[in-house]
Amino acid sequence: MPNRRIRNIIRKQELLSVTPKTPVREAARQMDARNVASALVMEPGGRLLGIFTERDLLRRVVAKGRDPDKTLIADVMTATPHTISPQATTLQAMRAMHEHKVRHLPVTDGERAVGVLSIRDFLGDELIEFLNEQEMRERLWEEV
Repeated sequence: MPNRRIRNIIRKQELLSVTPKTPVREAARQMDARNVASALVMEPGGRLLGIFTERDLLRRVVAKGRDPDKTLIADVMTATPHTISPQATTLQAMRAMHEHKVRHLPVTDGERAVGVLSIRDFLGDELIEFLNEQEMRERLWEEV
């Protein structure tokens, strides 16, 4: 079973980043144009400040009746998100996503964002292994 390193998954990524002052509609347009479900919120130089996802758009903008042209990313992003190192493995990333209940996980080298993982990155053997591992853990807890 392959247990790839995160650096190999993000190697060819072109990050979509926005600033905290980007209007929500502009971020959504960029996400749509790039066919991605998240944008990293960064300072110049690459320091990660947060992440803005489709879920944030739905829950924090649309459901709250906010104007996407007047609402800034800083007001609706997930600040200081959980992150993972490029040296981590796919199973470590899946565990972190499961534990923190997130679908997108920024990859950082120090404070600098270098990529973002999506749950869609794990739709093969890794997902099967992770689900098998979860099932085994549940059985062990039932026996205790």
